[in-house]
Amino acid sequence: MGKWRLSRVVIQILRSREDVINILVRRLSDKETKTRQITSWPVWTKEVSEFDCYYDSIEDCFLLEGEVEVTASDGKVTPITAGDYVTFPQGLSCRWKVISPVRKHYRFR
Repeated sequence: MGKWRLSRVVIQILRSREDVINILVRRLSDKETKTRQITSWPVWTKEVSEFDCYYDSIEDCFLLEGEVEVTASDGKVTPITAGDYVTFPQGLSCRWKVISPVRKHYRFR
């Protein structure tokens, strides 16, 4: 089973467990980045700030610049830095703390 397919299975398993929704952070190879056509996705930028966020759909993103700490409603803190590929699951409530300005490619599915 490919890494991406396995990740989707993990998300489904985690979402089926009561109150467990995890943010998945990983590094992609250059080949994976090209295969997913990440550079064709829109770009989002954000200055140093803090804000609440709710994901009503799955978001995949690739951080080009910046540093963020995302705190889920259960208190778990997920650090994200430039070069990380991140999947935010549907149903996630969290607080973003942008430590240094962010620029990222993103897509919702």
